[in-house]
Amino acid sequence: MKRVSIVGGGIIGLCSAYYLAKEGYEVTVFDQSEMNDGCSYGNAGMIVPSHIIPLAQPGMIAQGMKWMFDSQSPFYVKPRLNADLIKWGLQFYKHANEKHVENCMPALRDLSLLSKELYQDFAKENDSFFYKEKGLLMLYKTDKVANEMFHEAKEAERLGLEVDYLTKEEVSRLEKGTITDVLGGIHYKSDAHLYPQRFMEFIKKELQHLQVEIYSSTSVKDFVFDQNKISKIITSRGTFETDEVVLAAGSWSPTLAKKLGISISILPGKGYSFTLKDENHKPSIPSILCEGKVAVTPMNNDIRFGGTMEITHTNDTKINQNRLQGIVNTINEFYPEMEVEMPKVEDTWYGFRPCTPSGMPIITKDKKVVNLTFATGHAMMGLSLAPATGKIITEIISGKTTSVDTKMFQI
Repeated sequence: MKRVSIVGGGIIGLCSAYYLAKEGYEVTVFDQSEMNDGCSYGNAGMIVPSHIIPLAQPGMIAQGMKWMFDSQSPFYVKPRLNADLIKWGLQFYKHANEKHVENCMPALRDLSLLSKELYQDFAKENDSFFYKEKGLLMLYKTDKVANEMFHEAKEAERLGLEVDYLTKEEVSRLEKGTITDVLGGIHYKSDAHLYPQRFMEFIKKELQHLQVEIYSSTSVKDFVFDQNKISKIITSRGTFETDEVVLAAGSWSPTLAKKLGISISILPGKGYSFTLKDENHKPSIPSILCEGKVAVTPMNNDIRFGGTMEITHTNDTKINQNRLQGIVNTINEFYPEMEVEMPKVEDTWYGFRPCTPSGMPIITKDKKVVNLTFATGHAMMGLSLAPATGKIITEIISGKTTSVDTKMFQI
């Protein structure tokens, strides 16, 4: 039985472990954290086939430059003299064009729809994680943003996704949980959502049943090579022999890749979220509050709000109160009945989303290290794309034809 070592115990790593174990591999997962926090737990819980446009797109650089001067803006690049940041920025500029977006959209659609099917399979088995298919509302307050949302929705329709265009009144009739103050909205009917913490609990239990070994609080120190293959992984808990390695370490992937002599361009996009428990007046349908780029997700009796994208570094552990205030202001502008207050620091989550300069995840076999496969760089789409990524990783390692074309998911 082949031994597969997965470096990274977030949702991408655990879904990869699940499908590999199902295929009959002996799987071990290593993660430097206690595996009870991070982006896999604090995210918005959205499964979003609607999100077919990558972060690297026309107009994003100009918009980003404007937002850099607004301390409460939803997107920010923390300026610093750093070679990795300069390299990432140049590659982002190179990718931010119409041709790139046109090539990415079908690939993201196919990966997302596969993930949704796999989540449906999980939910049929055990819906302890509150999987729901209510779609996603893109809510807006201005004509400018309305035009942008209409353009994106038309692209989604062209690619076969079901979309409704709603007036202010139609939004109010659909969203009965609380009052909305909007100009209108786009309802992507293909989207779904779940409670991330509950899903992580579910998948860990599944991995126990499949006899997957999980080493939390275990850092990977180095790798031992036998010619062009990794033969051993040296960790803080000892040395482990291996036949295949999956690198799924999110924002920490570049540091580990350097130990293998490989350069990958990923920067952490810091985001925040907070959750209100047992809220009476709350939205019943997940939404994106477009002007502020705030995600809103009902999770059983709770409601989670998340937002901001700060391109930064993994040592940036301070909570930026101005950006958090920007999230709160946006919520109250769109949902005036809720009267949300600034959360306490101890009730605020932050995490690092691994962002590639192309805006596309990396799901591919390495060209030099023959038993190394990458599963990283999913940015804000980690939860949404995790099951499909895990299935494709298993197909790649097994030498099977992949369920979706992976040519857009290369380094």
